[in-house]
Amino acid sequence: MLNDIAVSQPDGNEQDSKEKIILKWTPELNATPSCRFLQLELELNAHLRGLRFGEPVQYVYNPLEYAWETHRCYVEKYCQAGQSFLFLGMNPGPFGMAQTGVPFGEVKSVVNWLKITGAVGRPDNEHPKRRISGLACTQSEVSGARFWGFFQKLCGEPAAFFRHCFVHNLCPLIFMRSSGKNLTPPELDIHERKELLRLCDIALCQAVEALGVSMVIGVGRVAEQQARRALTAAGMDVRVEGIMHPSPRNPLANKGWESVAKAKLAQLGILPLLSNDTRPESSHTQETL
Repeated sequence: MLNDIAVSQPDGNEQDSKEKIILKWTPELNATPSCRFLQLELELNAHLRGLRFGEPVQYVYNPLEYAWETHRCYVEKYCQAGQSFLFLGMNPGPFGMAQTGVPFGEVKSVVNWLKITGAVGRPDNEHPKRRISGLACTQSEVSGARFWGFFQKLCGEPAAFFRHCFVHNLCPLIFMRSSGKNLTPPELDIHERKELLRLCDIALCQAVEALGVSMVIGVGRVAEQQARRALTAAGMDVRVEGIMHPSPRNPLANKGWESVAKAKLAQLGILPLLSNDTRPESSHTQETL
């Protein structure tokens, strides 16, 4: 079990380097998967509040704080026992999870298909060009629309997808330059990035163990590689695979992301499970992964 994991502090003087951050997770008796998952996220939030970021970062949003109500709705509604596959994004987009609190959370998909409700607040330090409108946001995030739109076509109803799968982001923070332009974690200062990812990696390993996930599917190469490093370092016997990121900045995704994603899921043996067929699981063809 990963109940206690010690993490060295970033480089400093000799005394400071010996200090440890202890991320503790003590599962509640008979706690539901969603309850365990939310507890882990709250603990990660507490540690992330202590981080500081320098140039080029000017703004940091954490939707797991100001959009906690909608995020909790998502987790309580869809995080459940028996989910073997975890789709893992890297961090929120400005018009997706940053607005809704849901990974790849394009507003129309979140409201109309996932049926998420709740109030969304605002970050303390808000960029004037990146206002948070919550579920009233009119800007569509292409990545999220492609991601959830694909699974809506494939599964019909959310229950068919979430019967076996869950979706999560490794890092809940979104970073912006002074211009409001989005910054990805690989673009951060190397020391700040290492500390950020160290905390997020531990939280990922704890979540994977708590949920009993057998395969993590990184959405994009960066998320896939980071998940593989984290789980390997923790000595966890969890398979890590990847699918192409649906970002419009990816020329290959613009040529037909759905067909590429569908082929990959078929190769992994997941595609037959993602059906709106509501027969008992025992009647489905079982795939050996």
